This record gives sequence, C-alpha cells and structure tokens, in this order.
Amino acid sequence: MQDTHNYIEKNKQRFIDELIELLKIPSISADSAYKEDVLKTAEAVRDSLQKAGCDTVEICETPGYPIVFGEKIIDSNLPTVLVYGHYDVQPPDPLDLWNSPPFEPVIQKTELHPEGAIFARGACDDKGQMYMHVKALEYMTQTNQLPCNVKFMIEGEEEVGSESLEGFVTKNQEKLANDVILISDTGMIANDIPSITTGLRGLSYVEVEVTGPNRDLHSGLYGGAVANPINVLAKMIASLHDENNHITIPGFYDKVEELSSEERAKMAEAPFNKEAYKKALDIDDVYGEKGYTTNERNSIRPTLDVNGIWGGYTGEGAKTVIASKAYAKISMRLVPHQDWKEITLLFKSHFERIAPEGVRVEVQPHHGGQGYVTPIDTVAYQAASKAYEKTFGKTPIPQRSGGSIPIVSLFEKELKSKTILMGFGLDSDAIHSPNEHFGVWNYLKGIETIPQFYHYFATMQE
Repeated sequence: MQDTHNYIEKNKQRFIDELIELLKIPSISADSAYKEDVLKTAEAVRDSLQKAGCDTVEICETPGYPIVFGEKIIDSNLPTVLVYGHYDVQPPDPLDLWNSPPFEPVIQKTELHPEGAIFARGACDDKGQMYMHVKALEYMTQTNQLPCNVKFMIEGEEEVGSESLEGFVTKNQEKLANDVILISDTGMIANDIPSITTGLRGLSYVEVEVTGPNRDLHSGLYGGAVANPINVLAKMIASLHDENNHITIPGFYDKVEELSSEERAKMAEAPFNKEAYKKALDIDDVYGEKGYTTNERNSIRPTLDVNGIWGGYTGEGAKTVIASKAYAKISMRLVPHQDWKEITLLFKSHFERIAPEGVRVEVQPHHGGQGYVTPIDTVAYQAASKAYEKTFGKTPIPQRSGGSIPIVSLFEKELKSKTILMGFGLDSDAIHSPNEHFGVWNYLKGIETIPQFYHYFATMQE
C-alpha cells in the first residue's frame, strides 16, 4: 500500500463532506414515519459504492428495508473480503439533550478529539464506520492497489434486529461467498491504544406489560384496595437482581462460561483508569455484579437492564390516578453459549410466575442474537493486527466487547466464515445517546488502516 496517507490528505475535506451529507438523512428504521428517508439512504449508499469502484451494485428488496449489495471481483482465484455494515440509525430521542440537531451534523473539538469530531446521529454507529470502507475501496481502486476481491452487504434493519437479514443470507450464499467478513461496528480502547474486538455478547430484548384494573382509577377512592400496575412492575423489576447484583432468573447462568484466572489476568492487562471512567460518566462509583471488575462486568458477564419504563400520568402538574397498565422494555446481554431464545423463554416464564394476584402480565419478545468469540490465531486476525501495527505503530490488544452484533454468529453458521471486527470508535462517542459523535481523526485513520488489512490478508494467503 503506497501513498495512503497522501491520498487521504488530498481528499480529506471531500471525505468529510460526503459523510456529512449521508448523516443528514434521518434513516431511523424503528419509526415508520422515516420510511422514505431509510430508502433514500439505501440509494445514497448504492451511489457511493458505484462511485468508489464496485462493478456491480444493487438494492436487494427484503420483507423489510432493502440490503445494498456491491462487489468488485478482480480475479476469482484471489481471496474475497465481505464487508458488512448498516445504514439505519437509532432514534435520536431525547432531543432536548442534544447540543445540536441530530441530523444537522457539526464538527466540534473535544478533549479526546482535538482535531474535531462529527456530531450527528449515526456518526459512529454505523454510517461513519461503514463509510470508511467505501472510501478505502475508492483509494484502492483509484490507485490500482486492490489486492483481492471485495463484496459489500449494507443493511437497513440492524437497529431493529436485522429481521430480514437471515433470509437474505440463507438465500444468497453463493452471492455472499467469501474468505473473511470484515465489520467496523465496534470500537477500540483509545486513540493511542488500538484494539481488535474478539468477542461480542448476545442479546435478548423483550417488552413487558402489566395490567391491573380495566381503567385508570381515582387514587383516593381505590388506592390501597387494588393492585397498582406501576408499583407492581417496579417491585417485579427490582426482584430480578439480588443484593450482589446477580440475576435471579432460575437457569439464567447455567451455560455461562467462567473464564480461567489466566484469561482474566490477560484481560486485566488492558489499560483502565477507574477514576477517569467515573469522571467521564459523572458518577460517584461503579456498580455491578459482585466479584468482577468493571471491564469484566461489561464484556464477559451477562446483564439485565431496563431500557424504558412508563405508565400512568407523566404530563405537567398532577393527576391522581392508579394506572390501568404499566410497561417496560428490558434487554439482556448474553455471553457465548447462552442461547438467546432459551433465555427469552426463561425470562418469560419467571416474570409471569412472580406476578402477584390482581394483575396480568404479558411478555412480548422483540429480537435477539447469539454471542460470538473469534479466534486470534487465524490469518485474518494476524492480517488485521499487522494493519494496525502499520498505521498506529503498535500491536493492537485483543478485547471482548460488551455490545452485540447478533448477525455475526449467523454469518458463521450460514456462510462458514470468520469475522474480523475492526472498530475505530471510542466508548465515549455516545452511540445510541444524545450527542453521538465520531472523531475526524478516527474516521480518517480507519480509511488509512483498512487497505492495509486487504494487503496483508491477500499476501498472507499465498
């Protein structure tokens, strides 16, 4: 790979401007009001792949939002890299916590991003990181340095569970055939401490509904005489953890892998400053399962968290009612060997069983996926490591992530391919939160590093 840095410097502003235009489109897959914007984004991704050098690009219809597929095949005898990403984004709520409108991107300097960061919904997750691969392809095709074949599969439903992806992958195995899958939808430890994600947690996401009386009741006339669904729901949720923050659902931990002391010691080598962590989050102390460190709690241990809870009157002023219904959305992050469908059934059975008389409980599963661990002794991992060494000047640290990309295990099952997770975001980039951002330096560093992966992966296959 020659002159990567020079090419990026020459085209730096254009690369930034193109990403900003993509970020302006509110491709919120969870809200049907934005359907046309999601479809518009798919078209924008198609156009960008065509301009970057793909010989074939198509928008593939699915029962949900379309998948953009593109490919550049230079020699069928050479290895093939399949790039996966997504063009849909999370809802931006709550809007009042954004410092600037979520779909009006701005570049601002921060302590961690002195060269500036792009603030917008989707900046890091995943438009910015997905677009790094498009620009990396452009560089390799424009300079005639593409060393192997490349395919792109960019979907529009990742933030709502990738419901259409499994059917597409199953029906298009030949189209998607590859030697390795490359994804940038994760992060790294710090800008001066590169890392490669080697493990992902699985996910089970459910919504619960607790119903009491057949209508909202006057809290003076009925209070203390009938079950209050909000009170009941709060107690039920509180009972899901014990005094050690251990999840109380029977059978929940049956298949949880306990890492050896040697593996935990290796994890502990990753830099972590507890005081800086607390300061960054403006909290007095960390919190979690007893017996585990912060980095272990958010990566190798399963969790259960309430993502939203509502019911009754929440408007201005007072309204003294006992609500008829109360609701909550709950996510469980799972570790390898925990089956998300099995965990969902365990949750449903337990939650229904602990409901007191006087209320009815309904558990509605939304979506989920399996956890994943990738080996570090493969050619693909070594190629990624060498790529980081080339551009960062140091060997990346293998790191398990607390996040979930459920489709990774699907890819291995259906396509028989390992996945390499080369993320360039930081934990502080506020993905899924107000003021999401992605460092300009990180964006450009990704464009610089990705071609190196192609180079090493192709040459190490020989």
